Amino acid sequence: MLKTVQMKKTTYIYNGITRVSFLLLLLFSIFIISCNGQQTENKPHTKETDSRTALKDIPLQKTQPLKNEYSSPFLQPEIDIPISEFVRRIFQDKSGNLWFGTNGDGVVRYNGTTLDYFSIDEGFGGVAVRGIIEDKDGNIWFGTERGLTKYDGNSFVNFTEKEGLNNDNIWSLFMDSKGIIWIGTLEGINLFDGQNFSQFSLPEGTPDYNRGVTSEKIVHSIMEDSKGIMWFGTNEGAYFYDGKSLSNLSEKDGLCNNAVNDILEDKNGNIWFATHYEGVCFWDGKSFTKVATKERENSTEVWSLFEDTAGHIWFPIESFGVYRYNGTTATNLNENDGLRSGAIQCIFEDKEGRIWLGGYMGLFRFNGTSFYSVSQNGILKE
Repeated sequence: MLKTVQMKKTTYIYNGITRVSFLLLLLFSIFIISCNGQQTENKPHTKETDSRTALKDIPLQKTQPLKNEYSSPFLQPEIDIPISEFVRRIFQDKSGNLWFGTNGDGVVRYNGTTLDYFSIDEGFGGVAVRGIIEDKDGNIWFGTERGLTKYDGNSFVNFTEKEGLNNDNIWSLFMDSKGIIWIGTLEGINLFDGQNFSQFSLPEGTPDYNRGVTSEKIVHSIMEDSKGIMWFGTNEGAYFYDGKSLSNLSEKDGLCNNAVNDILEDKNGNIWFATHYEGVCFWDGKSFTKVATKERENSTEVWSLFEDTAGHIWFPIESFGVYRYNGTTATNLNENDGLRSGAIQCIFEDKEGRIWLGGYMGLFRFNGTSFYSVSQNGILKE
């Protein structure tokens, strides 16, 4: 039986102190005790953040990019606590709410005024969010490591293997033009019509143990193109299904790499592929074109693709910030432009045309020339 959980009404900015922060606090306390009551002149001032504080109303000072892009933000005194240590997905619903899927703190909703954190304690299905979609009725759906979660604005309903999923560990989520939800898990693909789950079979691939969590059937990405063709990113290249037959594109066809993390169709109908070991390429229906980047001809780990309203294709490259491709040139944006993280996993443009990025060290926003960090205390004024 499905479990419906009423959501807590309390709104708050942060759901506890991070492990690192706790350890630092503990060490600091031990140090104070060891000083036998000695008074410290430079005693740090702790600012408590009110849960009703609007992000847009709090000006923060712009800090310099970290010299070491993998330094923990919790060890940098000039940096406010991020939205989450790792933001994996960004989505905006029809009402204008922004949803930030994290990799350990559940999901965070920003309604333009407050931040609301939802995790297991609030009835949310899991803590790692890998997909967010919205159906025609305004329900928000989330794919997590513990199954599929539906939010109707008041409560959460969680779907797991007990309700028919082939596996609870979801890695991709997509709603097609007919309203069918496609769910990629460690055990392949599920289809959900709102009532029942069914299976869609793909050929088994080879597990890639270099990537941590993996399997023969893992599906990293699902996409429907403008012709109604469904695309699937796997460890064996990209599969596409036209409603009748299933076909495959792989390295032997010119695909830059078989480990496909994300798939995108641009405004011109080209199909783009973000791969794990050989960067980005696109297919015009006949041949592939590799997108060259400045730092290295064969840049490797790319997790996502995004096209903005201007037609630019954005993609992050591990340790090299992000790239913005204008159809001719890929421009690199990195720590020199204020982007502290070298591990960006998602890029999104909201209804106001603002570009958001999520990854390790939290959430960032681009103002057209440089990046600003977004913390629990607010967004840097632009």
